[in-house]
Amino acid sequence: MSAGQGTKRIIPPFTEEHEALRESLRSFVEKEIRPNAPAWEEAREFPRELYTRMAELGFLGLKYPEEYGGQGGDYVHQAVFVEEMARCGSGGVSAGIGAHTDIATPPIWKFGTEEHKQRWLVPAIAGEKIGALAITEPGGGSDVAAVRTSAKRDGDEYVVNGSKTFITNGVRADFYVTAVRTTEDGGHQGLSFLVLERDMPGFEVSRKLEKLGWHASDTGELSFSDVRVPAENMLGEENKGFYLIMANFQWERISMALGAVGGMQATFERTLEYAKEREAFGRPIGQFQAIRHKLAEMATQIEAARDYAYHGLRLFVSGQECLKEVSIAKLFCCDAAVRVADEAVQIHGGYGYMREYDVERALRDARLGPIGGGTSEIMKEIIGRQMGL
Repeated sequence: MSAGQGTKRIIPPFTEEHEALRESLRSFVEKEIRPNAPAWEEAREFPRELYTRMAELGFLGLKYPEEYGGQGGDYVHQAVFVEEMARCGSGGVSAGIGAHTDIATPPIWKFGTEEHKQRWLVPAIAGEKIGALAITEPGGGSDVAAVRTSAKRDGDEYVVNGSKTFITNGVRADFYVTAVRTTEDGGHQGLSFLVLERDMPGFEVSRKLEKLGWHASDTGELSFSDVRVPAENMLGEENKGFYLIMANFQWERISMALGAVGGMQATFERTLEYAKEREAFGRPIGQFQAIRHKLAEMATQIEAARDYAYHGLRLFVSGQECLKEVSIAKLFCCDAAVRVADEAVQIHGGYGYMREYDVERALRDARLGPIGGGTSEIMKEIIGRQMGL
């Protein structure tokens, strides 16, 4: 659907099948998530049962093969999922589910052995186990090469020492796809991935982090003290972990762009309705040129963002090189989401600053977009280098 009041249209790579899925997802989100979002935000978590409920409906395995409990779909089905989850009224809920489906389980699917998939992917799709991706470290930020958590081989095990931070699902995940350094060499070489489980001795959730937004998601700091991890828990080849990281970055950034589009659209729709209903000086505020123009600019930014995101998605699913286009989409969409949410707050006036109207939450939640998954500054560096600079 376009940002304004135009007729429904299907934009490639989406088809009628994908739009049917969209209707199903939107109905679920509106009936079972959105009404609960304020309470879950206040509680600083959403119930674990949401994973099992979404698994019952087939939503946790849309892009995974049926043999593992998935729906046998593809990344376009998952793109619909990402967009519609962003309409749920809580960036934290969307992030907690998205971290499970879009960044923790893909490495197991792509690089795991059959035994790995049976141990972690199958129960993840069934909503029985929650996954998290653990890469970022204190002092590391966007510099993936700065990983210092060490994993030293000792017989049939690795001994892991170090820490991680800003880990979505970090507090209650059952398994953690964890970046470790398996050589003394610095830089991109010597990185590997081990799957750690929360009941391993020496593994500890140091603390739950409080955040500006995404209140319903659990974001944790992790510490590892002589954690003994079976060598068989390694994903892919030893010292080839950097390639594993890069393999999913493209999709993670496309999904963040798509999520920004879905969130913007929902915020716009609520704000448009408010502008039609809220009266000042004897008429709806939407009839004032100042407000009408704000809404027109918001609609324009959303349409531009949607075009960027869908273009990157089309290139990605067709297997074409799309580093530059995906980076542009992530940069533009996530920055635009902050601008659109900020204008929504402005249009709501004093009410926009109150929790009664959830546009204030939309602004707080949107602010993570230009930081997570590679900052806007990193996206600009990638784009610049792709231009030969």
